[in-house]
Amino acid sequence: LEGARAAADLLEVKGDLPPGLVALTADLRQAPEKLQAEILATMVDQPPLVAREGGFVREGVSPSLDEQRQLATHSRSVIAALQAELAEQSGIRNLKIKHNRVLGYFVEVPSAGGKKLLEAPHDATFFHRQTMANVMRFGTRRLGDLEGEIARAQQTALDLEIAIYEKLLAETERCQAQLHRVADALARLDVTQSMATLAVRENWCRPRVDNSLAFDIREGRHPVVERALQADNRPFVTNDCCLGALEGQKTADEQQGSDRADTGKGGGQLWLVTGPNMGGKSTFLRQNALIAILAQTGSYVPAASAHIGIVDRLFSRVGASDDLARGHSTFMVEMVETAAILNRATARSLVVLDEIGRGTATFDGLSIAWATAEALHEKNACRALFATHFHEMTALATTLERVSNHTMKVREWEGDVVFLHQVVPGAADRSYGIQVARLAGLPEPVLERARQILAILEDRQHNAPTTLLDDLPLFSHRPAPAPAVRNPALEMLEKLEPDQLTPLQAIEYLYELKRVAKSKDGGS
Repeated sequence: LEGARAAADLLEVKGDLPPGLVALTADLRQAPEKLQAEILATMVDQPPLVAREGGFVREGVSPSLDEQRQLATHSRSVIAALQAELAEQSGIRNLKIKHNRVLGYFVEVPSAGGKKLLEAPHDATFFHRQTMANVMRFGTRRLGDLEGEIARAQQTALDLEIAIYEKLLAETERCQAQLHRVADALARLDVTQSMATLAVRENWCRPRVDNSLAFDIREGRHPVVERALQADNRPFVTNDCCLGALEGQKTADEQQGSDRADTGKGGGQLWLVTGPNMGGKSTFLRQNALIAILAQTGSYVPAASAHIGIVDRLFSRVGASDDLARGHSTFMVEMVETAAILNRATARSLVVLDEIGRGTATFDGLSIAWATAEALHEKNACRALFATHFHEMTALATTLERVSNHTMKVREWEGDVVFLHQVVPGAADRSYGIQVARLAGLPEPVLERARQILAILEDRQHNAPTTLLDDLPLFSHRPAPAPAVRNPALEMLEKLEPDQLTPLQAIEYLYELKRVAKSKDGGS
């Protein structure tokens, strides 16, 4: 509550506020000052975690509570005096009065002193309660009476504290409407300030959001991936994304009510994105989805510029997951999510598809992915980013006017693939899967076998798989063993005749061995 008023004071000092912040300042002023003062005057600065521990009400708030606390404190001093008296009476100097939850207060003495107390007459002060390994425990009537007084005082004090606390709760509940307005204002201020800080620090831009079907992002970035790369002092590669209807085209409402043949002119509302794994397809898809969400929350966005027509729903089908408890395989979950998109997406929607049909046979998966792309184009007519490894789908760009092919740019260097993370027009010539597998650490014989099979599959793509397997015995090709490399230091040792060396020659020989070993990086 104090922070809410401080925030309101700061905003008013700034002056010339936009209407939204003016209203927010008024809500911050709704903080109930009387309740705040009462809470601060009643509760200690560091209250316990649970009420049953007590000690959360300040001294001076309730005279009755202070009296019961003093009684409990005074009783503890009485126990200290009683311990000294019993020690003197029994002649046992190391007699102690202790407490636990099972026995309450008790007298504890060493075993030797305990035997002495056991031999005392039955009407003596002490009565036996428990025998331990090295000590014995006793009780006394006076100690029992004192324990009852302390317990009653502590319980009475706790009851008084809880009554005071419940009164505060009731007062807080009466201020519920005001507190809700203050909490909501603080939340809105927190989000606004956080987004503004990000916009300035990360050089975000103010997006243009209107009723068109535009989706024109220039130099877009993924805010989370960018921060992770910054931590490693690596740059983030920005990318543009222009999905379809721009200036002069119809709004989504106009498009839905017009003839289908006259909609979506200009092309490119559905991008087919191809390229290798680790090339950046998923990052590209998700960053554009995040930019759309941020723009419609009123935030600046991580891009050089952004023009986004209002998105009614954002649909995504990314990653691989299952729901085995309900009998849904990974592929079934994928199909359920795809069905939801095709049944609900409209011309205003933004759809992000990161692979469709990869969880089943190749021809089945390609057929489903192909038909899904056609449905998004013809029936849903939505803006969409569709990442796929089915290169055959790029042929859709020749038959569907609003389909556009884009790929992740890569370079090959001495058998390795270099990911440039740049989106360019066109289609990938291949997926570079074997190169990625090499980066992941697959054994070289497996990679060589994969290259061999890939070459035959590409050459004989119309042959049956069984024929190909007959032509390729398992691991028929093995890499030639690397030639043995002799270590010159070992050769020197083999030629050494120790009996013919003087001490000085032996030392010189050791230095020579060390020099040769260093020249071979310590090999042996």
